[in-house]
Amino acid sequence: MTSVKIAIPSNAPGGLEAGVSAHFGHCDLYTIVEADGSDLKSVTTLPNPPHEEGGCLAPVQLLAKQGVRVLLAGGMGRRPLMGFTEAGIQVFFAGLPTVGESVQALLEGRLPAFTMDGVCGGCGGH
Repeated sequence: MTSVKIAIPSNAPGGLEAGVSAHFGHCDLYTIVEADGSDLKSVTTLPNPPHEEGGCLAPVQLLAKQGVRVLLAGGMGRRPLMGFTEAGIQVFFAGLPTVGESVQALLEGRLPAFTMDGVCGGCGGH
């Protein structure tokens, strides 16, 4: 894997030790990890806009503008998954407890791609 920006919906305060939020659209913030191969180049955080501002697709636009190419998520609805796909952002299922564990699993190729079969009921998942 070449240099890539990875976004992980996180519980406050964010960072590698933070818990992974169960649903990306309602997370406290995003931890943004820039990785080059197995090397972590930077770890920053990005506030999540209120869900009402742009609805389910607001996070898609926010993360795409930040240059994110990969999202690790525990759950999302059909509409945002389609939005991420259209924006060229790959989504992987991350059911691990912390951001750091999730990023490590991605870099080791252990996370499955998020598919329409895995969407949840909220935000277009019906």
